[in-house]
Amino acid sequence: MKRFALAFTALSMAITAPAYAGPGDEFQKLLDDHWSWTLSQSPTFATSLGVRDYDDRLGSLTLESMDKAREKRQEFLTRLRAIDRSGLDKTDQLNARLFERDLEIEIEAGEFGQRAILFTTYYGWHSEIAGLSDRLPFFNKADYESYLKRLKDVPRYNAEGIATTKWGIENGYVQPCAPLENFSKTITAHIVEDITGSVFMKPFENQPSSISDTDWASLKAQAEKSVKSDVIPAFQAWAATYEEDYKPNCRSVVGASSMPEGGDYYAHRIRAETTTDMTAEQIHRIGLSEVARIRSEMEEVIKGANFDGDFKAYQDYLRTNPALYAKTPEALMERSAYISKRIDGELPKLFTRLPAMPYTVKPVPEEIAEGTTTAYYEAPAGDGTRAGVYRVNTSKLDQRPLFEMEALTLHEAVPGHHFQIALQQELDLPNFRRFGGITAFVEGWALYAERLGLEVGFYQTPETDFGRLSYEMWRACRLVVDTGMHAKGWTKQQAIDFMAENTALSMHNIEAEVNRYITWPGQALGYKIGELKIRELRERAENALGSDFDVRKFHDAVLENGAIPLSVLEDIINTWIEEQRMS
Repeated sequence: MKRFALAFTALSMAITAPAYAGPGDEFQKLLDDHWSWTLSQSPTFATSLGVRDYDDRLGSLTLESMDKAREKRQEFLTRLRAIDRSGLDKTDQLNARLFERDLEIEIEAGEFGQRAILFTTYYGWHSEIAGLSDRLPFFNKADYESYLKRLKDVPRYNAEGIATTKWGIENGYVQPCAPLENFSKTITAHIVEDITGSVFMKPFENQPSSISDTDWASLKAQAEKSVKSDVIPAFQAWAATYEEDYKPNCRSVVGASSMPEGGDYYAHRIRAETTTDMTAEQIHRIGLSEVARIRSEMEEVIKGANFDGDFKAYQDYLRTNPALYAKTPEALMERSAYISKRIDGELPKLFTRLPAMPYTVKPVPEEIAEGTTTAYYEAPAGDGTRAGVYRVNTSKLDQRPLFEMEALTLHEAVPGHHFQIALQQELDLPNFRRFGGITAFVEGWALYAERLGLEVGFYQTPETDFGRLSYEMWRACRLVVDTGMHAKGWTKQQAIDFMAENTALSMHNIEAEVNRYITWPGQALGYKIGELKIRELRERAENALGSDFDVRKFHDAVLENGAIPLSVLEDIINTWIEEQRMS
């Protein structure tokens, strides 16, 4: 009887057990598990992709959750390394290589106490909360009910951010004092008596036709109550903590090296942002070399303009001539929109494949405008419910020169960020690549895209061409000042002076940018390092292919794998060159 039972069990298992899962199946299961976990850790991101399983919550900001996430990533890495990659096809071998790098970088980041620094001059958990009304979908009753649940979750989320920040204060992981002059305004701007105009009530400006009047009144009343009793008290608590605990304990030295393990942390940031093993000193020298080269080109533009004066005089002319600045926010937005449509029409000359998702132009939110950079880009929702957004800073108009707008628009919109990121979301790639980003590629491409304007009729005046070069110089200066401050002991003023001497950027923009580099170590390095690699690869392709070189196909080849490390891009383009030779 026992033998029969065993035989029956074995037969049953043979019938019901799945076929042997080879390396490809194992790898796909790993990617699926990782992506499901990623969405559970980033609930609002999941919503933007159309995954509604976590609509009732925000994420977590506790050190415990960060440490658990690091352990989970280590589990994924262990599983990945147990897979026989020789059994994967060529596409999955590349996916595995990129997945491994992502996990390694994230695991390493989780080792540093700097993980407790939860805000920069660019971003904080409070600005994330304030941005929910722009980033979440609002089409039906369920969308609004989801938003209400998240408003109710703000006190918990905010308390976690405060607790983690206090741990950072106690252990020396804090931002420097110098860049934080206007930071408190980004919190207190949302602490208002009259909430009718509050950003948190923005979703209730227009009633969807799918929601009845009775339900709409109820939803709106619940939102008003939650903003008053949950959100604003949370912001008040964060504002008080910042004033009473954070400001008295901010760092006096701006460099990341002044924090515990600061040197190792900055070296990690360089590897993460540039995808190279270069040292801070090597990058600093590249920056100085690029500054000298671009400065020479700027001098040639001044000569061609028949300007009666030297470099500094031309800088002063650009910074002080009222004719070169918009008089109203509307005028600046209109110029941005006009340039955007002009370049839209030139894209078929540069690419054979265009993204389907459109983009729009909006102002930077008022509460953060004065303390942030001149513009930025917001990616479209992964489920197609929200277009990409090119954000233009309309504060301090006398510091926003029109002669820079062509380069700025080509960088932030098309053929820069929107083009690359929207196209990446449409590619047949694993989700971690479709929705991932690597600074050296993403920002390197956008800086390279600025230069493409030369090939399609932009920069026709000395002022706009100088503006283009000034923007390139700006990114070259970043290599110098970022490494200068974080590895070589530079002060904030040294960084400001260096940028003021070599660019035409307004002084307000320069200070805002330097503040950004201080609070976000290493991020500024990816732009020029990435752009230099793309230009190097294009020159290599042009030399190898001669008259057979097609810039549209080259650009397609650069973008067809999404954001990838520079070494991987080089391998891909070298292979592409050989394929073009053989065709």
